[in-house]
Amino acid sequence: MRFDIITLFPDFFASPLNTSLLGKAIAKEIATVNLINPRDFTTDKHHKVDDITYGGGVGMLLKPEPMFAAVESLPVLPQREIILMTPQGQPMSQPLLKDLASNYQQLVIICGHYEGVDERIRQHLVTKEVSLGDFVLTCGEIPALTLINGVVRLLPGTVGKVESLKAESFETDLLDYPQYTRPAEYRGWQVPEVLRSGNHKLIDEWRKDRQIERTRDRRPDLWQKWRNSKQ
Repeated sequence: MRFDIITLFPDFFASPLNTSLLGKAIAKEIATVNLINPRDFTTDKHHKVDDITYGGGVGMLLKPEPMFAAVESLPVLPQREIILMTPQGQPMSQPLLKDLASNYQQLVIICGHYEGVDERIRQHLVTKEVSLGDFVLTCGEIPALTLINGVVRLLPGTVGKVESLKAESFETDLLDYPQYTRPAEYRGWQVPEVLRSGNHKLIDEWRKDRQIERTRDRRPDLWQKWRNSKQ
C-alpha cells in the first residue's frame, strides 16, 4: 500500500516510520510512505501556506493553492482515498482501519494545522475526513501517524501471527480479556487457576466471560452494541 502524507513537518515522521513493526513493514515494502511538504509548491518568496480568514476571526487557515498542487503532483492509483485529519471527521475505528487496509491501494493523508483548512480543500479535494477523537491537537501529524500504524498492522505480512489480530479488542465489539505470563505468583497475586489447567474449553469460556464483564464495566456503549448484535 502507498501512503502519501501532506505535511508541513516531514521530520515529525522520521523516527516512528523506522521503528518497530511499522519500520519493518516499510523495510519489507509491505507499505511505502512518501512525505510531501506543501511549502515546496508555493510560488511566493516566503513559501506561505496559510492566511487570515475572510469575515474576520482568530487564527490562520491553510491556503488551497499549495494543498491542491501537492496532491495533484502525486500519481493516482486505482483505489485511492484522500483523507483530511480533522476533529470534524468520522471517528477513527477498527472497522474504518480494516476498510482502508482491505479496499485501497493508496491513502493520501492531509495533516491539518492552525485553525483548519480553506473550505474548498474540504469540498473539492478531500474524499474522507477522519478524527482521532473529540478533542483538538496542535497538528494533524499525530492522528495521521495513528491512522498509518493502524492500517499497516492489518496488511498481510506485517504481523507474524495473523490469528492474534482476530482476538483483539473491538474485533467483536468486546474488549480483550485479561492476560498473564510467568511467574504464576507475584507478590502474592496468582494467575487464575483455570488458565493453568490445560482445559482449553474452560479457558475459552473464562476468557469470553471476562471479555463481557470488562466491556460491560468499562465500555457500556460497546457492551450494549454487542448485546443487540446477539439478539
